[in-house]
Amino acid sequence: MATKTFQTIPRNVWVLGFVSLLTDISSEMIHSVLPLFLVSVLGANLLTVGWIEGIAESTASVLKVFSGALSDYLGQRKRLAVAGYGLSTLVKPLFALATSPAWVLMARFGDRVGKGIRVAPRDAIVADVTDSANRGAAYGLRQSLDTIGAFTGPLVAFMLMSFSGQNFRLVFWLAVLPGILAVALLATGVRETGNRNSQRQNNPLQWSALQSLGKSYWVLVAVALLFNLGNSSDAFLLLQAQQAGVSASLVPLTLVVMNIAYSLSAYPVGLLSDRIGRLGLLVGGFSVYVLAYLGFAFVDAPWQVWGLFALYGLHQGMSQGILLALVADRVPSDLRGTAFGLINLATGVALLPASLLGGILWQTISPKATFIAGSIFALSAIALLLVFEGRRRKSVGRE
Repeated sequence: MATKTFQTIPRNVWVLGFVSLLTDISSEMIHSVLPLFLVSVLGANLLTVGWIEGIAESTASVLKVFSGALSDYLGQRKRLAVAGYGLSTLVKPLFALATSPAWVLMARFGDRVGKGIRVAPRDAIVADVTDSANRGAAYGLRQSLDTIGAFTGPLVAFMLMSFSGQNFRLVFWLAVLPGILAVALLATGVRETGNRNSQRQNNPLQWSALQSLGKSYWVLVAVALLFNLGNSSDAFLLLQAQQAGVSASLVPLTLVVMNIAYSLSAYPVGLLSDRIGRLGLLVGGFSVYVLAYLGFAFVDAPWQVWGLFALYGLHQGMSQGILLALVADRVPSDLRGTAFGLINLATGVALLPASLLGGILWQTISPKATFIAGSIFALSAIALLLVFEGRRRKSVGRE
């Protein structure tokens, strides 16, 4: 059954998966060592790291709404995706040239603006070429390929750091190459979905259109927002790994472990969601996050760090693609870009207070407080999801 589903996944999904793979090799080569570069080379403190991560993610996330809505309005998603991937690649040399945290902020901002432009149209392309019978598997496959790149990037960074005498700037320069390949593959390999229903003069962001997205969609937005208010930057996970005794040269490998777990779980979980439903798997994914964050709060030995990163990767595999598939299932086809843009806005905006809160708790109380707070927010999101979904299913019956 799994092999048959594999074969029926559309070409666009496969190509987008490999574009994501190459892009994540490029991005994670940089991100896996960036917190250490900021602290050890540029002299930034933990609050500055939180500001950079939070501002870059949150400010750029606003563009996700407009790019998604524009893709619905024009019925042309590919061009926006190419523009977004292209911008992220264009600004990557700024990391290698950085002489102060302000340079890193500019580079991170440009990179996240590119992501803000591309994410909603890309996710809408996947929804446009799939149906509810194989949508979970399609999102899971794209996530799995994406995550292969995400663990390959830190592995390459680890090798380069080891053999170059901790040369951060060499890693940053070489990270540009897979980004260029990703843009070329996207431009030549993805076919425009031609969502002609979207070619209209109505504004997808007007009130009547937003109302037509439906209550169950807005509940998912609220759940994602609440969950991400406690989901501070992964930079804190890397710094906690170092404090627990993992050497600086091995820190990028923690992301390798995390992303292997993510990659191995995303497609099977997506496929399973097509068979048994998505809600229970999403709750399970959030619950695994709670366990992982509580573990990071109390970690005190390097060997524990590796297991916690694997657990955190399992959480991502059980929740990221499932949430996207739930959104695609529950909104009108001509508003998918807008729907993905809005939920990405909610999660992106939450990252600023989440990262700032994480940095403040870390510096004023302890690292333990940062991770306990994240667990509390996740438990609150689970409760909200279960309450509203319980009411919905009582009124409409089991899907």
